[in-house]
Amino acid sequence: MVRAIVGANWGDEGKGKITDMLGEQSDIIVRFQGGSNAGHTIINDYGKFALHLLPSGVFYDHTTCIIGNGVALNIPYLQKEIDDIVSKGVPKPHILVSDRAQILMPYHIDFDAYEEERLGGKAFGSTKSGIAPFYSDKYAKIGFQVSELFDEDVLKEKVARVTQQKNIMLEHMYHKPLIDPQELLETLHEYRDIVEPYVCDTSLYISNALKEGKTVLLEGQLGTLKDPDFGIYPMVTSSSTLAAYGAIGAGIPPYEIKDIITVVKAYSSAVGAGEFVSEIFGEEADELRRRGGDGGEFGATTGRPRRMGWFDAVASRYGVRMQGATEVALTVLDVLGYLDEIPVCVGYEIDGEVTKDFPVTAKLKKAKPVYETLPGWKEEIRGITKYEDLPENCRKYIEFIEKELGVPITMVSNGPGRHEIIHR
Repeated sequence: MVRAIVGANWGDEGKGKITDMLGEQSDIIVRFQGGSNAGHTIINDYGKFALHLLPSGVFYDHTTCIIGNGVALNIPYLQKEIDDIVSKGVPKPHILVSDRAQILMPYHIDFDAYEEERLGGKAFGSTKSGIAPFYSDKYAKIGFQVSELFDEDVLKEKVARVTQQKNIMLEHMYHKPLIDPQELLETLHEYRDIVEPYVCDTSLYISNALKEGKTVLLEGQLGTLKDPDFGIYPMVTSSSTLAAYGAIGAGIPPYEIKDIITVVKAYSSAVGAGEFVSEIFGEEADELRRRGGDGGEFGATTGRPRRMGWFDAVASRYGVRMQGATEVALTVLDVLGYLDEIPVCVGYEIDGEVTKDFPVTAKLKKAKPVYETLPGWKEEIRGITKYEDLPENCRKYIEFIEKELGVPITMVSNGPGRHEIIHR
């Protein structure tokens, strides 16, 4: 049985906690896209962790954690993350890396920074983790696949060819130091030695596991609105953030995905540039940011303050539809307990007309939020474990959101800890 766990919005919905929690009932956890550019914050018995590349199931000794073929594999970062959790008392996780995953190269990170510098004020707000250059190279067919590390002739020829192309850009476009092919080859030999113990045909491994009745959890990074096709293009990431892509990024048939848990936040937040209709500013935003998440709303990778906003029913309904959500996990509800009343964005006004359907980016730029205000519950809800014990206005808020989404909210998170969750 395969379940996917994905985000409905701009990322930062609290997927890490939900994946960590669902990992208890899973045999295999697969990261299927993205790289070390966005983090999942997890708080459990071992402490607090920000994972970037490792799947959020690494804290269990019964799970196998897979880096799928759709991932941007930063090999030294993988090693650093494994060493880091082991040094904090976590048993060494069982990790497999797809032999078809592609390698994030050192120059991808350089090119990412150089391009943001060149764009100046028109930059994309990249985390400078090399993600866009990585996926550009993958689809331009000049990327390095893990399997190629183990064929010296292929590797040497490719390093020479790719270095030549990159150096033309470095010299004439960016005016930066050139890549030494010999040094690059030596780096790739180091990468080969690090990754070798983990490499296998993970698609075949998962296929065999499914035949044995094992449970697989697909873990996505970011959310619907950062998808290159269906997100707020061009302020998006470079790999598909949708559950449908989980089938490709893990190498399984699409019909195997039976359950798609889409994580939705009880208010909105975003890191990086791009359209964000229900955004709030000033003191109102500062207060929500300070109270939000665990230790405030700051990016797990960059530490950047997240942009804040009220719950956006238009974006979230679209987000769960594009993910194909079968159920919704609503997170950070406890944060809103300080408010007398809570605005919810229920429509967008564009050129004098109100729409409830999420538009393309050019129209999104003109959209103004249409709010409906709900009464707050004015109390702390952490520690509550039964839905019926929540304050009435809190339940009304959840039910209002559920009606707007059109998908059942089966889980309500009311605190950052692994088991601070209410099942409905």
